Amino acid sequence: MQRTLIIAPQWIGDAVMSQPLLAGLKQTNASQTIDVLCTPWVAPIYRACKEITKVIEVDFQHGILQWDLRRSIAKQIKANAYNRAFVLPNSFKSALIPWLAGIPIRIGYRGELRFGFINHVLANPSRQARTPMVEHYGQLLNISENSSPSFDHTSQPKLSIADEGVQEVKARIDALDTRTLYVFAPGAEYGPAKRWPSSHFAELATKILGKDTDAQIVILGSKADYSLAQEIQDHTKPIERIHNWCGVISLEEAMAVIAQCKQIISNDSGLMHIAAALAIPQIAIFGSSNPKHTPPLSKQAKVVWLGLACSPCYQRNCPLGHLDCLTKIEAEQVYTML
Repeated sequence: MQRTLIIAPQWIGDAVMSQPLLAGLKQTNASQTIDVLCTPWVAPIYRACKEITKVIEVDFQHGILQWDLRRSIAKQIKANAYNRAFVLPNSFKSALIPWLAGIPIRIGYRGELRFGFINHVLANPSRQARTPMVEHYGQLLNISENSSPSFDHTSQPKLSIADEGVQEVKARIDALDTRTLYVFAPGAEYGPAKRWPSSHFAELATKILGKDTDAQIVILGSKADYSLAQEIQDHTKPIERIHNWCGVISLEEAMAVIAQCKQIISNDSGLMHIAAALAIPQIAIFGSSNPKHTPPLSKQAKVVWLGLACSPCYQRNCPLGHLDCLTKIEAEQVYTML
C-alpha cells in the first residue's frame, strides 16, 4: 500500500491551495494513505480536506531550526514507512524530516541549500513567471512516481466542514437573532499593504446595516486582528449589530461561521481562500498582491483590484507611503458589488 506524507506550508492560504494536489494524488491512487505534517496554525485546513487520513501537528517555530524536535519527529515518521513525501515549502528546514526519516522519494521545488534532501526536484520559477499557487503545487504531481495524468490547472480548492463544527457555532450565531449574516475579514498576516483601511470597512458596515435592518456583521481574524476589528466596530452604526470575534473563536469555528454567512468581504488573506473553498459569495480586496497569482478560486468570488502602476509590489508596507492601491477603493464601490 502506498503511503504519502505531505509537508505542509505554514500560511493558511497556501494550505488551502494545496488541496487540489491532494485530490490529484487520490485520483492517481485512491487506496493510498495521505498524511500531513503541519503546524497547529494550519491543521484545521487539513482536517477539512477529505483526502487526508491523519493530521500530524507539530509546533514548529518560524525562523528556528529546532534540531532536536525535528530529529525526534523524524524517528516517529520513520515508523510509518512512507513511500514518498511532498515537501511544499521551499525552506531547508522543511526538507529535513523526510530526509532524516529515510523516506525514499522526496518531491519538491529547488529551495534553499537542500540539494540531496529533495531528490525529485522542480526548478522554482522567477517571480515574473510564477503560476497561481494551485498550479504551482499541482506541478509536483507531474514528477511524482507513477503519476500518469497531468495536473488539471483549473482545479479549485474544496473544503468540507464537519457537522459537529457547525453545531459548535450555531448557538453563537443564533444568539445574534439574524437571517442575514455578513462576515468581514479585515486582517492580512503578511502586512499592512494588504489591508483595506478600517475606516473603509466601517463605512461599508454602516451602509450594509442601514440598508438591511435584519443584518448582523461578524468580524473574524486572529488575536492580532482584534484591535483592528475594534476600530471598525467603534466607527460603525449601529454598533450593536457588528461583533468583534477576532481571536475569540478558533479557526475551525471561524470556518463554520463563514460556511453559514450570506457573504464575506475580505482582504487577500487565508480567510479569503477558505471562503472560496467553501463556495461562499465573497468580495476580495487586493492591494500589494496580485489577484492573478493568488485569486479566490470560486465562481462565487468577485475581486476588487485597481491595478495601479505601482502594484503589485508584494511589499509588507507601502514603499511609497500612500497606500493608494487600497485607500482609493471606496466603500461605495464595494457596496455596489454586494
